[in-house]
Amino acid sequence: MNYKNPILPFDFSDPDAIRYKDKFYMVASSFNMLPGLPILESENLVDWKIINHAIFKLDKHFDNVRHGEGVWAPSIRYHNGLFYIIYPDPDRGIFEVHSKDIYSKFSEPHLIIKGYGIEDPCPIWVDDKCYMAVGFAKSRAGFNSCIGVYEVTPDLDHNIGDYKIVYDGHNNNPTIEGPKFYFRNDYYYIMCPAGSVKGGWQTCLRSKNIYGPYESKIVLFQGDSLVNGPHQGALIDLDDSNENFAFIHFQDKRAYGRIVHLQPAKFVHDWPLCGKINDELLCGTPVDEEKYPVDIISDYSVKVSDDFKGDKLSNMWMHPSNISDFYEIDYKLRFLCKKSLYNDQINLIENSLYTYTPALEFDVETLIDLTNLKNGNHIGFAVMGQIYKALDFYKENDKYYVSVVSGKFKEIDKRIETLELNKPLIKLNLEFRNKNIYDLIYNVLINDYKIINEETAYAGRWIGTRLGYYAYSDSEEGSADILYYKTDIIK
Repeated sequence: MNYKNPILPFDFSDPDAIRYKDKFYMVASSFNMLPGLPILESENLVDWKIINHAIFKLDKHFDNVRHGEGVWAPSIRYHNGLFYIIYPDPDRGIFEVHSKDIYSKFSEPHLIIKGYGIEDPCPIWVDDKCYMAVGFAKSRAGFNSCIGVYEVTPDLDHNIGDYKIVYDGHNNNPTIEGPKFYFRNDYYYIMCPAGSVKGGWQTCLRSKNIYGPYESKIVLFQGDSLVNGPHQGALIDLDDSNENFAFIHFQDKRAYGRIVHLQPAKFVHDWPLCGKINDELLCGTPVDEEKYPVDIISDYSVKVSDDFKGDKLSNMWMHPSNISDFYEIDYKLRFLCKKSLYNDQINLIENSLYTYTPALEFDVETLIDLTNLKNGNHIGFAVMGQIYKALDFYKENDKYYVSVVSGKFKEIDKRIETLELNKPLIKLNLEFRNKNIYDLIYNVLINDYKIINEETAYAGRWIGTRLGYYAYSDSEEGSADILYYKTDIIK
């Protein structure tokens, strides 16, 4: 039984994963999106489903939309009866949340290490001590391309002293970051991406001393494959033998985001080589297809459609700030049209819900009922990125209209076309198609009338394109109903 890459064509950025008993658990960056820190489960490392989120609210700074800030690359570990998820907020420091049960509520975020520009933490427990590997964000710390190690208390309460730089990658591994700590056969290993997000490689550092010196080796690079920048992920043991491994990592694919691949991995001369191994170079390149690492058939999947029949919002949706009082679920998704400070910049409206792009090519259909809008109310659908388009439906002088809105981060939106609508029930169809390997283009139809033709989707701040709804009011509060959101995967 074979799988094909990518295993997750979704934007689960900076993935880290572990095996616990007979299951695998993965976490990913969520930045300013909430609920944050998605937790996924798999039985075979190929098929995954979202089972939980570890964070549901950030500090009050995130009462406003803060693109690209918040929860950066996390790590997940199990130690002493607890699942720990450790993540950086590069403007504040290193935090942890924990739970005895991966399916239950996690603790409130606890600041372990206060600092500016510290990123990508990963702990390792050694006897009765604990150490934390970190990277550095040049935009905050003033430097990068180095890996540091802190000693922290075994319960991850606080650091013991300052970090020590254990590896400087300026010469051979520039922009090295994202460290993940492991131990095997007397060696400490730190798996690290280097080079760049879009065109880099996976480096492994190893030493018999926690503080080094570390020698380095590239263990996965693009080579002749089409998978650019294969790095930032997790080395996962498949059983207790200490011999069988796999490696997950992301590929930055512009509007699609940082999609997830799975590589075979094995130790050769005590180096963890990933992908298809070149015996001469002792290095690997990404595979397109491979045997399942665990021979289990699974029906796990990430949800891509929603009929809103439950009593709570599905885990496929996220909002871009702490604000979450703008919708209700009752056999439909009712958007409340509340006032916002950012009516002229849709990307900053707090009253928004977004989901991932789910495939290389796909169609979306959604049915929107405008009947309960009041004059001055707006409900919209956006293809959101740093450059974006939106369909803005609104009521004015007791008539319904739609405007095509063009926007760009940090700039005022432009209304480029407006039409009067002859009825309040709107069927919206979006056709997404792949172009030039990386590019995602789309067409938009309203009640079978094409209103956007072959527009390009763009990535957001550290994330891929997001699709979803927003609402606001220039006057009194009304509402609009989303009756369904349906996705058909083309390929």
